[in-house]
Amino acid sequence: MDHEIARHLADTWGLVLLVLMFLAAVGFLFRPGAKSYYRKCGHIPLSDDERPKS
Repeated sequence: MDHEIARHLADTWGLVLLVLMFLAAVGFLFRPGAKSYYRKCGHIPLSDDERPKS
């Protein structure tokens, strides 16, 4: 395999792979039932369960 063939494969199939990975990540984030989990995680920095030691 020479450099031109490797470059062509990386240009075409590399782009397809990255797009599929992006769509999988977006699909995972917006799956049904995930809203309550991410809302709960979003409120973690705002909770004052422990007071800082001074």
